[in-house]
Amino acid sequence: MNDQDIKAVVKDRYGKIARGEQTFCCLTCGPTTADQCLAVGYTAEDLRLVPEPAILGVGCGHPTALVDLQSGETVLDLGSGAGLDVFLAARRMGKRGLVIGVDITEEMVSIGRQLADQHGFDNVEFRLGEIEQLPVPSETIDVVISNCVINLTPDKLASFKEIHRVLKPGGRFLIADLVTTEELPKEVRASAAAWADCLAGAMEKEAYLETIRCAGFSQVEVLVEKPYEFPGTEDGPWGKIRSVQVRTVKRR
Repeated sequence: MNDQDIKAVVKDRYGKIARGEQTFCCLTCGPTTADQCLAVGYTAEDLRLVPEPAILGVGCGHPTALVDLQSGETVLDLGSGAGLDVFLAARRMGKRGLVIGVDITEEMVSIGRQLADQHGFDNVEFRLGEIEQLPVPSETIDVVISNCVINLTPDKLASFKEIHRVLKPGGRFLIADLVTTEELPKEVRASAAAWADCLAGAMEKEAYLETIRCAGFSQVEVLVEKPYEFPGTEDGPWGKIRSVQVRTVKRR
């Protein structure tokens, strides 16, 4: 598949999730979306703080829990979906800050905007766009967060360069994502379904971290690393997948 094919597959899958036609979990075991959020680090209190339709269970970590957000800052959430991390960040920052969510899927952006209006989140915005070409001016963002989304982008280096571009000098970047412990089979890499499941686009861990460095970041720190586990994921390609949460800072 070429880059546009991959993006079309991702938009189709997440559009269906937004419309309630599918869930993110590709398994038949049937964990709820709340269960999936709890499994990757969210607390029950976190989930009570956000509108329920924003809880889609599509993450692999909890980036807002690991970044020190300050009142008045501007935060950018990449692949924001219906806004789970956007709304959590907005709660933590208070009325003086701004949280911008960017997503490639029209349905997700629409839901996020509706929820923000309905629940009085005046300090958030949702924008339609691609991570490789962010609809954000250069050096305007204090903090970038992302939850299990960069693996869905065909061009990881372009994505990380865009993050570097929009961050202010000294700005922080905290990402949760999936990486591999070894190379995946070619048939997995070529599978549209595996791309949509955050599997085919996952890079090997060291290559992933080196790509962040190549985009201009220097101090790249893995804060959390663990197997990405849901019932039934132990065998096959899923057994090679790990969840990592990485922090870095743009040099001043």
